[in-house]
Amino acid sequence: MVVTSVHVNVKAEKVQDFIKAMVENHKGSVEEPGNLRFDVLQQADDPCRFMIYEAFESEEAARIHKSTPHYLKWRDTVQEFM
Repeated sequence: MVVTSVHVNVKAEKVQDFIKAMVENHKGSVEEPGNLRFDVLQQADDPCRFMIYEAFESEEAARIHKSTPHYLKWRDTVQEFM
């Protein structure tokens, strides 16, 4: 199993846009073969701080995830939000 945990700070004016992009990425990610878990948490006392937790069955599944259309769209969309 391969687990990735990422903490990000989002610009206050981009939080809602970030959430929208994350929802779309999440929908695609949980349908991927080899995806075991995909969680996005927003910090209660700092709404600009998020934690993304991904678990895949293998290194290959995690690598393939990063080449999917939904991931690439998410990556390109949220770059300017952080």
